[in-house]
Amino acid sequence: MFSAPRQPRRPPLPARRRSVLGLVLAATLLAAAPAPAPAAQRPHRAKAAVEAAAGPAYGGSATVLAFASEVAERRQLPREWLVMQLAQARRVEAVRQLVMPPPAGTAKNWAAYRARFVEPRRIQAGLAFWRSNERSLQQAQARWGVPPEIVVAIVGVETFYGRVTGSFRTLDALATLGFDFPPGRSDRSAYFRSELEEFFVLCAREGQDPQAVRGSFAGALGLPQFMPGSLNRYAVDGDGDGHIDLLNSSADAVASVAHFLASFGWERGLATHFAVSVPADAADRAALLAPDIRPSFTAAQFAERGALLDEAGRAHGGPLALVELQNGDRPPSHVAGTQNFYTVTRYNQSSYYALAVIELAQALAEAQQRAPGQAPQWPANTLPSPVNRHPRAGV
Repeated sequence: MFSAPRQPRRPPLPARRRSVLGLVLAATLLAAAPAPAPAAQRPHRAKAAVEAAAGPAYGGSATVLAFASEVAERRQLPREWLVMQLAQARRVEAVRQLVMPPPAGTAKNWAAYRARFVEPRRIQAGLAFWRSNERSLQQAQARWGVPPEIVVAIVGVETFYGRVTGSFRTLDALATLGFDFPPGRSDRSAYFRSELEEFFVLCAREGQDPQAVRGSFAGALGLPQFMPGSLNRYAVDGDGDGHIDLLNSSADAVASVAHFLASFGWERGLATHFAVSVPADAADRAALLAPDIRPSFTAAQFAERGALLDEAGRAHGGPLALVELQNGDRPPSHVAGTQNFYTVTRYNQSSYYALAVIELAQALAEAQQRAPGQAPQWPANTLPSPVNRHPRAGV
């Protein structure tokens, strides 16, 4: 999740936190070796492979030293601590490769994308996560209006409920993309430098060793894969322990996902999408597709262009977007997305991602209703009917 719009930075840290930073700096300077990482972050094969492929360190670079000075002044962090951490950051070529877009001409395929996420093992794991965190999910729904199945589905799509949270050192990943962003696509180095800055703020506030934190190749962290900036702005202490830990506290993860969606416009009780038949006329179809995933048309304007909504869609009073998903060489799928569909795309700016989350959520809710408290046991390749075959109102 590294595509959400940036928000204004928080004000400088209060004096109490600055004193904590001094202790962090002193401990770092005096320690002979960094503290051991938590069990979830201890070395394993993938981690060892990433480290073996790490390139040169960034210590001594004029650009990096200037960055450290700017961050120290802007965020009231000890410059010596920042320089020390950055000196140990290394360029990772795998990160530069993974951030590149797919080769030109690669056909998108919604059916294949969906099958990666809406499948029996993920549904069963999702129901287990739901049972284990039912109280937190109910509290999040009561406070922010986001249904439990949507929160559970996002965690499932992002990390398979903590099974795949990333093996890259976050410091290396963000430094690589901030100072050595690869050519061949739109330059986002400024964004990743800002996320590196937010990462240092996060580590200082939570007392974490920047050398030990691991996540995705893009720097996303924890069960819900928040970028550091989103974590600093939207993450919530769901378990009330005074800290935010999106890797080890599922209560924090649940509350943070719900708060993020609410902050980006989630509307309580609103469907995510409706069934729609696209206009036969190419010009009308193109006009409705022009705004992409941003809701821009009324139900009446859909009808004027020849788009046929289902009954619930025709009764909807808010704006809609005609969302198109390619199916390789087969005809594309379409839905009429509401504000809530658009809100899910603020987590990841992809209609494929949003509909995968929504359909996994729908499968989870249906399974939960059939057998509350028990994970269903489906035969292989047997799943609830997908929306792209039998469209109906979203969750």
